[in-house]
Amino acid sequence: MKQLSVRELNERLAAGGEVPVILDVREGWELKICSLPNILHIPMGQIPTRLEELDPARETVVVCHHGVRSLRVAHFLESRGFSKLYNLQGGVDAWAREIDPAMHTY
Repeated sequence: MKQLSVRELNERLAAGGEVPVILDVREGWELKICSLPNILHIPMGQIPTRLEELDPARETVVVCHHGVRSLRVAHFLESRGFSKLYNLQGGVDAWAREIDPAMHTY
């Protein structure tokens, strides 16, 4: 598992090509405040029971509010055979501060 900065993710999304799965592990109420586009939402507590929704062969960027929950989920996925994993450093909070200042924060 590697760390990915919000600037790196933004560059990858802008470049086109194959887009990684952006797995947002926050709770539903958090997504109502703000979220990145085209995410797959599976709350952290549901990851073990919804693992079949994820493809271990696809590049996956795990996202949360500040990057702590996503790091835990990325480690869990890594222990289940996922190898193309990235943790979004700073989470959606960093995205709002560095990429999209119009994004709501909490």
